[in-house]
Amino acid sequence: MTFNSLDFLIFYPIVLLLHYLLPHKYRWMMLLAASLLFYMWWSAPLFFLILFTTVVSWICSLVIEKTDDPKKKKLCLTLTLITSLGVLFFFKYYNFLAGTAMSIGALFGAEFDATLQLILPVGISFYTFQTLSYAIDVYRGDIKTEHHFGYYFLFVTFFPQLVAGPIERPDNLLPQLYKERKWNWDDAVAGGKRMLAGFFKKIVVADLLATYVNAVYNSPETSTGLGIVVASAMFAVQIYCDFSGYTDIAIGCARMMGIHLMQNFNRPYSAKTIKEFWSRWHISLSTWFRDYLYIPLGGNRCAPARRWLNVMIVFLVSGLWHGAAWTFVIWGFLHGAYQVIGGLTLKKRQELCEKMHINRESVGFRIYQQAITCVLVTFAWIFFRANSTGDLITLLSHLFTSWSTPVGTVFADMGMNWTGALTSILSVACMVFLDRLVVHEEQPQANGTYASDRAVYRGRALVMLWIVLVAWMVLLAGNGASSFIYFQF
Repeated sequence: MTFNSLDFLIFYPIVLLLHYLLPHKYRWMMLLAASLLFYMWWSAPLFFLILFTTVVSWICSLVIEKTDDPKKKKLCLTLTLITSLGVLFFFKYYNFLAGTAMSIGALFGAEFDATLQLILPVGISFYTFQTLSYAIDVYRGDIKTEHHFGYYFLFVTFFPQLVAGPIERPDNLLPQLYKERKWNWDDAVAGGKRMLAGFFKKIVVADLLATYVNAVYNSPETSTGLGIVVASAMFAVQIYCDFSGYTDIAIGCARMMGIHLMQNFNRPYSAKTIKEFWSRWHISLSTWFRDYLYIPLGGNRCAPARRWLNVMIVFLVSGLWHGAAWTFVIWGFLHGAYQVIGGLTLKKRQELCEKMHINRESVGFRIYQQAITCVLVTFAWIFFRANSTGDLITLLSHLFTSWSTPVGTVFADMGMNWTGALTSILSVACMVFLDRLVVHEEQPQANGTYASDRAVYRGRALVMLWIVLVAWMVLLAGNGASSFIYFQF
């Protein structure tokens, strides 16, 4: 079941209604049943996979709490890591490694087929990291063990964020599941607006741009330099709207039930550096890697060489987390290299600005930094979006050599006419406005940030905005629901 499907538009109102009609002591049962139904909509047998890893992590956490033996604690944590990561490895990475081994074997004349017919369980990377954070936090003593298996299973499978995040921490979500929640109009309105914003990003912007992006990336042999640049810029917007759109819907769904999920995006393309970009993009994953991989490796406490090695390890693992393909590994390596090079040259760049009397705090310099960061990120998206390493080589070759095709022909080959171009520009502009003034806006202060008459006109403008958004989605949703990009991760 996807958020942008008719099934969900029937499913969610029923769940929301039952959530507030049932007594508090029965709500967790209903939410757990709804979450499992939501997940099994794709494949019922996958239920046993998520149940297995959940049971192992829960039992091990109970043993960790009860024993005083450090060796037994470490053994239980190791068992949880092996179980959760083992399942993730087998279903997500086995065929990738088998295919690599087959390619190496073919170079030496050894022909064999070691691949298996495996189905990648939806959301496995997300719920695996969620169970791991719980087990590690219990082992560290940062949180208390959850003794109620039903609530713990609900924490792992809570349907709004189950298949594509945010990757919730137990100290944020578990207490909220226990809390008795009553209908609140502020939460309902804020959650509804957030959901609508997410639907707009996905249905209007992401799905519209996907048509033009696919025309280039699915036919790399006919691509042109300009076409790759335009398609890559469009993909940068598409993947943001697709993923942050899912997050907005997830946060909105939970908010209407009185549950606050963590923020996962904060206008990442306004970042001035690659490091800042990753503090704004997929925040739940970035902070997860920081807390459970980068810091345990030594973080910033090491010598410079080891610190930069830690950065590269984190980004290589991040690349693999996103997908079992060398294109994702290279994408992760590239972002790691950006950070290492940026860190090593920071002092020299600061000295150069001082010599040239450049004000690093000026608006012009900030815009320059944002533009450079966007170019670097967009270039890296080419590696992320390429369907294979062969396609990637073709795309990079054409990017730097094939620039003789007329502009009109390039856009015609992408299937874009003037109407499509204008619709795309208006849709993206509306999304930027929506992101800035609605999704991430600050709430008025108690002492009155907004004057009363200004608030009235502002409210009327937002009502008109929502009407336009709904109408726009109805007009552009005729091609049916498409899967969210991050479902494959």
